Amino acid sequence: MNPLGEKYLRKDFLPFLFCPGCGDGMIVQAFLQAVDDLGCVDDLALTAGIGCSAWIGVYMHVDILKVLHGRAIPAAIGIKATNPSRKVVTFTGDGDCLAIGGNHLLHAARRNIDMTVVMVNNQIYAMTGGQVAPSTAVGSKTQTTPYGNLERQLNGCKVAIAAGATMVSRWSTAHPKQLIKTFKKALNHKGFSFIEIMSQCPVQTGRYLLGSGSPQFNFQWLKDHCMKEEDPSKWAEIEAQGNIPVGDFLQVEQPEFMAEVARMNQRVKEAQAKGGDR
Repeated sequence: MNPLGEKYLRKDFLPFLFCPGCGDGMIVQAFLQAVDDLGCVDDLALTAGIGCSAWIGVYMHVDILKVLHGRAIPAAIGIKATNPSRKVVTFTGDGDCLAIGGNHLLHAARRNIDMTVVMVNNQIYAMTGGQVAPSTAVGSKTQTTPYGNLERQLNGCKVAIAAGATMVSRWSTAHPKQLIKTFKKALNHKGFSFIEIMSQCPVQTGRYLLGSGSPQFNFQWLKDHCMKEEDPSKWAEIEAQGNIPVGDFLQVEQPEFMAEVARMNQRVKEAQAKGGDR
């Protein structure tokens, strides 16, 4: 077994339930490499909702809460509120995060809570059979849009930036070195980090959206269509050509929510000690 697997995987949970050719295993490896490089495994706490990518954290030998569909972010907020020293990471899919969990994404980002959301985007609801998702392109034929999808895509990175996230990146499984680097940046960033990972799904995305269930074809599709462009003003041109902008889009320093709460609590205690109520 790979040394990272020997060191960090729950071996009694193996083998992975991921379909052959799925990108989730590659994400497990990149994330564990980042954790190993930082030496932060004992500080980790993970949450996950429902979906293929929600299983990523389950195989890691760290503390994890696997919760209801769309509720992984509030579970992570609860962990951070009770133990701010933990490095809290949520693994979620594009459906789990942008549909039923979209409201939680907005408010965690606007509060700038010190946590990382890793949204794996395979452009479809995969685990439940290939239904249209918020990330599915217009015109796509899926199990629930046999005549073509009429809804415009919801861009997770644009949503996160608009909502107030202080670190936003998008890469693909075809960018393992960039993924490792970005994971390390996010784990050390003091604020809300959003990482979108474009991932291949030969069984659903490949079959319904790309016309091929070949793992090699689906992986090559990502390599051919993910274009590095970190200037949002140039994204429209790339997207109009059927491609996907990737890169490290944003990293700024802003007051972090839990730290602000701690400071407020300290002011309250000081006021109470003086006999006041403010």
